[in-house]
Amino acid sequence: MSDSGGPDVTQELRLPWDEDPDDLYEHAPCGYLTTLPDGTIVKVNQTFLSWTGYKRGDLVGHRRFRDLLSSGGQIYHETHYAPLLRMQDEVHELAFDVVCADGRTLPTLVNSLLARGPEREPRAIRTTVFDATERRGYEKELLFARKRAEDSERRIQVLQRVVADLAAAPTEAEVAEAVVRAPEPAFGAASSSIYLVDAERDTIVAVASTDPTTGNWDDMPRSSPRAVARVAERGDLHVVGSLTEAKEHFPDLVDNMRRSGRNTVVLLPLTTGPADDQPGAETLGVLAFSFTGEHRLTDHELRVVRLLGQHAGQALDRARLYDDLRRREERTTFLSETTRSLDEVHRLLPRARRLVDRMVPEIADWASVRLSVGPTGVLEEAGGAAPGADWLAHAIARVTASSEPIFPDQEAAAGCVVLPLTARGRVLGTLSLQMVLDRRGGEGERAFLTELADRAGLALENARLYEQERQIARTLQRSLLAGNLPGGDARFAVETYYHAAAQDLEVGGDWFDAFLITKDKLAMAVGDVVGRGIDAATTMGQLRSAIRALAGDGVGPARLLEGLDRFVDRVESARMATVAYAEVDLVTGELTYACAGHLPPLLQEPVGSPEFLLDARSAALGSRAGDRRRTEHSRTLAAGSRLLLYTDGLIERRTRPIDKGFEVLAREFARRRDAPLQGLSSALADTLVGRDHADDVCLLCLTLGTEERIERSIGADRMQIALLRADLRAWLVSHDVEPETRDAVLLACSEAVANSIEHGYRDDPFGTIDVVATVTEDAVEVKVTDRGTWRGAVTDVARGRGLQLIRESMDQVLFDRTDGTTVTMRRAREAE
Repeated sequence: MSDSGGPDVTQELRLPWDEDPDDLYEHAPCGYLTTLPDGTIVKVNQTFLSWTGYKRGDLVGHRRFRDLLSSGGQIYHETHYAPLLRMQDEVHELAFDVVCADGRTLPTLVNSLLARGPEREPRAIRTTVFDATERRGYEKELLFARKRAEDSERRIQVLQRVVADLAAAPTEAEVAEAVVRAPEPAFGAASSSIYLVDAERDTIVAVASTDPTTGNWDDMPRSSPRAVARVAERGDLHVVGSLTEAKEHFPDLVDNMRRSGRNTVVLLPLTTGPADDQPGAETLGVLAFSFTGEHRLTDHELRVVRLLGQHAGQALDRARLYDDLRRREERTTFLSETTRSLDEVHRLLPRARRLVDRMVPEIADWASVRLSVGPTGVLEEAGGAAPGADWLAHAIARVTASSEPIFPDQEAAAGCVVLPLTARGRVLGTLSLQMVLDRRGGEGERAFLTELADRAGLALENARLYEQERQIARTLQRSLLAGNLPGGDARFAVETYYHAAAQDLEVGGDWFDAFLITKDKLAMAVGDVVGRGIDAATTMGQLRSAIRALAGDGVGPARLLEGLDRFVDRVESARMATVAYAEVDLVTGELTYACAGHLPPLLQEPVGSPEFLLDARSAALGSRAGDRRRTEHSRTLAAGSRLLLYTDGLIERRTRPIDKGFEVLAREFARRRDAPLQGLSSALADTLVGRDHADDVCLLCLTLGTEERIERSIGADRMQIALLRADLRAWLVSHDVEPETRDAVLLACSEAVANSIEHGYRDDPFGTIDVVATVTEDAVEVKVTDRGTWRGAVTDVARGRGLQLIRESMDQVLFDRTDGTTVTMRRAREAE
C-alpha cells in the first residue's frame, strides 16, 4: 500500500494473462530487423514481412537492409545513414522508401542502434521500422496547402507589381506592355496577347504579345465573329477550358489551340469599371492568355483575373487621356517648330526641301512637295517608296482643282494623303504623304495635317515672294554666308570672313563652310563658282549642300570630290567650280585635304614659316581637261597650328603676278602668328585687299588647339566684367588650370579691371581696357592696361579692398605708369 492508502503503482502491474515474448516481437506494431554490421539481415519480425510482402527465407541471410530501399534511399543510406550510425551508434527517424516484394514503395521512418562487443567492435544493428504512409499524406497535404498559399501570395505580389507599373505607365503602349506580361508569372500562363479597341475606327487592334505565333495576330472589325471581338462586345470574362468548349463557343480558336498545344484560353475584357456594372463600364481591350494542357482556374484565381482586368482598363483609360494630351502637345510643338524651321531659310527650293525633310520620318515614310512655280515647277521628295504614279497624278489633279484634301480612307491607295498647299486663296501645289493615320484620334490627325498644309503653303508662298522681291545685296548676305559653324570645342576654333565686291552688288559665287562629320572629325571647305548673279549663288548653295550630303566618316576628300564630279554632271552651272576641302581628326591632329582647281591652303605651325599645301591638286569640278584624278594628302598637325582656306579675291591682282600675292599672304600670316584668332581673318583681308576691291573675298581660318594666350579689349563699363570673366574662365579651363589658381586669377583680374574703370576712366565712359593673359606650365600671368588718367599714385587710390584682394590672390603684382597704367599679376600653378 502507498502512503495515501491506494495501491502501490511503483510495483509492476501484471496482466491477467501471460505475454509470449516471441509473439510480442513477431507482431509488434512496428517492424524489427536485426542485421550484421555489413547490413545482412539475420532476423526480421512478421510485422515487417506483412507490410512488405516478403517471405522470411527471401531476406534472412540473403538480403541486406540497403537492398530493400529505393535508389534514392540507397544513396542516402551510404552517404548519411551508415556514416552517422558508425559515429553515433544510433540514428533516429530517418525517412526511407522501402521497396516491397510487389514493387510498390512503403514510406517508413527508421531508428537503428549499433550494438558493440566488449572490445567496442561492431556486432549487430537493431532497426525498428515504422509505417509513415499516413504521415506522408499529412505532409503532402501540408505542402499542398503551403504551395497554394505561396501561389496566392505570388499572384497578389505580381498583381501589386503590375498595379504599380500601371500607375507609373504614362502611355497606352507602356500600359499594354505591363499588362501583357502579367499572366505568365501570376498564373503560369504559357503566352498572352493584348488587343485594344479603337472606337473611332471601329476596329480591335492587336498591340502586343509574348508569343505572336499562338493567336490571330491581326486587326479585326469590332463586329467580327472572332472570340476577341465577341468578348469585347459582351464585356464579360470567358474561360475556354478545352478544345471541345472552343468548338462549341469560339470555333476560331480551335486551329490555333491545336497548333500551339494550348488547351485552356482565358479571354479577359479590360474595363473601366466592374464587369457587372454594365451601364458605367466601357471595354477598352481584351487580354488573352493560354495554358499548355487543361488548366482549371480556382475561384481565387478568377477573382484576381477580374481585378487585373479592372486595373488594366482604368490604366488604359488614363493613358489614353494622357496620350491624347501628349499628342496634341507634340503636334502643336511640331507645327511651331516646322514654321520656325521654314522661316530660317528664305529661298523657295531650300524651304521645300526642308519641309519634306521635316515630314520624313517623323510624320510620314515618304513625302513630296509639288509646286506650280516657274516654267518647270518645283518637285522635292524624300523617303521610301512612293505610291503608284497613276493614282498619285490623278489625286494631285483632283486636289489642285477642288482644293480639298484626300485622306487614306477615302481612296484605294491606303496610306497616302494628298493635301493642297494654299495661300491667299490660290492653290500653289500639293503636299503628298505616304503614311498610316494614327490608330486613335483620326479626326484630330486630319485637323493637324490640314493645319500643317496651311502653314506650309503660306511659308512657301512667302519664299516665292522673297525670291522675287528682295534686293540683290540682301540675297548676297543670305545666300553666301554659312551659318551654324561648329564651336564650343576646346580642341579647335574657326573664324570666317566674307565680303562682296565693293564695286558690284550682283551676287557672287564665293563661299565657305565648316561642319562636324563626327564628334571627332571636322570638315572645312572654301569654293568659288564660275559666274555671277543669282544663278551662281544658287549653284554655290547646291554645292555646299552636296558637300555636306557627301561628307561622311570614312569618305575622305578624294571620294568626296569624285561625288561632286557626278553632281556637276547633272548641274551644268556648277561646272568649273573650284573647291578646297579638308578634314581634321580632332583626336590625332591628322589633316587630310584635296584641291579641285582651287588655291592651296596655307598652314602655319607653331614652329617655322608658313607653308602652302601643294599636294593633292587636280582640275576644277566637271573639267574636261587637265588631271581629273582625285587624290588626297595627309599630314599630322601640332596643337596651335593654323590653317587658312581662301578664295582668289584675297591675292589675285591685275597689277602684280600671283606669286607676289602668295608671298604677301604668307608674310602677313606669319606676322600674325601670335595674334588672337578673333579678328585675324578680317585683319588679313584689310591688309591684303582693303575696303575698295573688285572681287569677292572669302576666308576660313582654323586654329587647332587652344590659344596660347588670350587678348581682349573691353569698354569702361562694369557690365563688361561679367563677359570678360566668362571668356577668361573658359580659356583657363581649356588649359587645365587648377580650380584654386583659376578662381584666384579671375578674382584678381576682375578687381584690376574694376579699379581701371573706377579710377582710370572716372571721367571718360568711352575708354577701353586691354586684358592679356598667358599660361605656362608654371604660372598664369595677366596684364590689365588702361590709358586713363589716375589721380595720384596707383597705390594711393587703390589702397582699398580691391588692391588687398589682388595682392592676397596673386603671388606677384607690379604697376607700370609708362604709357597709361598697366597692372601685371602673376600666380604660380599648383604642383600636380
